[in-house]
Amino acid sequence: MRGPAPTIGAEGWIKRGAAKRRLREGNMAVKDKIIITCAVTGASPAANHPGFPKSNEEVANAALEAGEAGASIIHIHVRKPDGKPSTDLEDYTEVFNRVRQKNNDLILNLTTGPGCGWRQSDDDPSMPGPGTNMMTADRRTEHIQALRPELATLDVCTMQFNGAVAINTKRMMTQMGGIFRDCGVKPEIECFDTGDLVFAEDLIAEGALEGPGMYSIVMGTKYGIHATPEAMIYCRNNLPPGAVWQGFGISRHTWPMAAQSIILGGNLRTGFEDSTYLGKGRQAPSNASMVMQAVELVERLGSRAATPGEARKELGLPQ
Repeated sequence: MRGPAPTIGAEGWIKRGAAKRRLREGNMAVKDKIIITCAVTGASPAANHPGFPKSNEEVANAALEAGEAGASIIHIHVRKPDGKPSTDLEDYTEVFNRVRQKNNDLILNLTTGPGCGWRQSDDDPSMPGPGTNMMTADRRTEHIQALRPELATLDVCTMQFNGAVAINTKRMMTQMGGIFRDCGVKPEIECFDTGDLVFAEDLIAEGALEGPGMYSIVMGTKYGIHATPEAMIYCRNNLPPGAVWQGFGISRHTWPMAAQSIILGGNLRTGFEDSTYLGKGRQAPSNASMVMQAVELVERLGSRAATPGEARKELGLPQ
């Protein structure tokens, strides 16, 4: 015989009710204007692509071209000319200034992801091994404090990633959140698993971050959120009411999850950090071509790409 049904508790029922209300209140509707972000290069090993941006000039040019194609936000990592990821202030400064010299309207979103990678020592599991890259909050945000972009990413995940473990503790997130606030920079909260949504909720409740927040739901990474409609719906339904969000997929999941995000009332991200393909077997010539396809997708789904000014208004950024 079956035992009694498990008790959910009042708080669980309240959360379920809130999720259902958000669903009924129109969160399934496509927005009138979709904010398009282009992530032009990333920090993973450089893709085997002749037009993949590596040098500071190439990254800046890719950002400017993506803006001309319809992106209102540019997400920026930096690299050395040989393609290896960089965390040097001078590289961020050069890219930032190159973009700003030609375009003051684009919203710039700088990464703070590097500096959380831990690799276990083979000889002593309690010690870090070769390739460990752990930084203080001040070092991870050095370029944020110097350049004061409108946005910066805040990865609230702790997970296995590329053979290492990305570690982002509550103490670290609280310190970085405080630095963001002092610099007048809005965090883009990046969630790689469903527990990250709960972690972000706690950070907001404790005052480490301001709510309701701006979220990215990252889908399709190994050991992260599966790139499925059901998973995106679940994540969307567990965001704080009023949150601005986008869901995006990695690699072959890029375009299906882009469409899913739009349909569920979110925004859109594309770019060579996530994929270099316009479709199966169709390599994109540039980041700008990825944005052009994103604009076409947005329009086919009954909306249009937001201008940088419209994106600033939705995100509560200075005009």
